[in-house]
Amino acid sequence: MSTVAAIDCGTNSIKILIGRFGESGAEVLLRDSRVVRLGQGVDRTGMLADEALARTFAAIDEFAETIRRHAVSPQRVRFCATSATRDARNADVFREGVRRRLGIEPEVLSGDEEAALVYAGAMAAQAPVPPEPVLVVDIGGGSTELVLGEGDTRQAVSMDIGSVRLHERHLPSDPPTAAEVAACVADIDQHLDASGIPLDRTRTVIGTSGTIKTLACGVLDLAAYDRDAFDRAVLSNATTTAFVDRLVAMTVDERRALPYLHPGRADVIGAGALIWSRILSRVPVPEHLVSEADILHGIAAAI
Repeated sequence: MSTVAAIDCGTNSIKILIGRFGESGAEVLLRDSRVVRLGQGVDRTGMLADEALARTFAAIDEFAETIRRHAVSPQRVRFCATSATRDARNADVFREGVRRRLGIEPEVLSGDEEAALVYAGAMAAQAPVPPEPVLVVDIGGGSTELVLGEGDTRQAVSMDIGSVRLHERHLPSDPPTAAEVAACVADIDQHLDASGIPLDRTRTVIGTSGTIKTLACGVLDLAAYDRDAFDRAVLSNATTTAFVDRLVAMTVDERRALPYLHPGRADVIGAGALIWSRILSRVPVPEHLVSEADILHGIAAAI
């Protein structure tokens, strides 16, 4: 198996996975992330802000050094950008910055491509395959992917709702008011209604994103963000929804005090948590699975 590097650059965070992937399995050598908020203001302005680009380029410089230390050849590096870059009119500036730093051409994934990689990454870690149809959910900063799979059939959608986008759109107060939360929930429900995904057919739910993993840490009352503790955890939807209600009512400072929550998520996680809660309210099963394997695994396996 050859060593590969996969980078996922989203609206709120940029993540890297270095590992060995082949027919005999996968070995993760390193996984790291930075909260860079690349999508700062993109929902309102349609542009990547200069300060957001600077933060993201600084993280890419760090990742470039990590790739060199692991002696990964440029031909085995794949950089994928998602919602914020899809939406920004000045995405060419970002792409050029990536080329200069990594010597490769970044890919700006379509919503369908992103959803496919999310599903592939999550399902690769499931053995045996759980009861189908399987709903895989990834809640990002700018978009949320839903993929319902059964056998070789997939129904997928990438919705323009995410933790950063909805926070900026609906939740300016600290803590948010009841009216702001209601407006955010109405926006989420409108997108779910229009998604075309028959959530009522779901027999297994798998959540993969940083928002969902952080919420799992809260439900499990962990003393730190612990991948080994939440990976493959089966959690009650009702317990998770109750935790979401408590989290949304907290101030940003109260969230920052939570030992498992990255400070860069503290302001926006309420919006992402509401998306997860509304999805869980629509499925006919009482529990869900949390998976560490996510879009990064899908990207890496396809290099």
